[in-house]
Amino acid sequence: VQLQASGGGLVQPGGSLRLSCAASGIDLDHYSIGWFRQAPGKEREGVSCLSYTDGSTSSADSVKGRFSISRDNANNTVYLQMSRLKPEDTAVYYCATVRTYSGSCLLEPHRFLEVWGQGTQVTVSS
Repeated sequence: VQLQASGGGLVQPGGSLRLSCAASGIDLDHYSIGWFRQAPGKEREGVSCLSYTDGSTSSADSVKGRFSISRDNANNTVYLQMSRLKPEDTAVYYCATVRTYSGSCLLEPHRFLEVWGQGTQVTVSS
């Protein structure tokens, strides 16, 4: 069981990046996936998640309107499209299996199958 995060890099403020989270050994038809980030000296923050039940999403207020999460069923991959990036978005981004409650995803690690990707660095700087 593995999640492989990729797509990070250096981007100027206002730019865009798309992160990918490729799953192997688990079927994303049965697990909700979330993206988290952690900046140096700060606690881990939940960014966005996508529910496997109905495709509904949930995002942190800090990224609403700028980030969107989606899923490619054929490739068993979840994407995080990040637009209008700000310097404060600089962090290591991780994908993980997350909890689902009443059909909606929660930005909390899955209780019974907690799987994390290895992280990908996003740096927003001019």
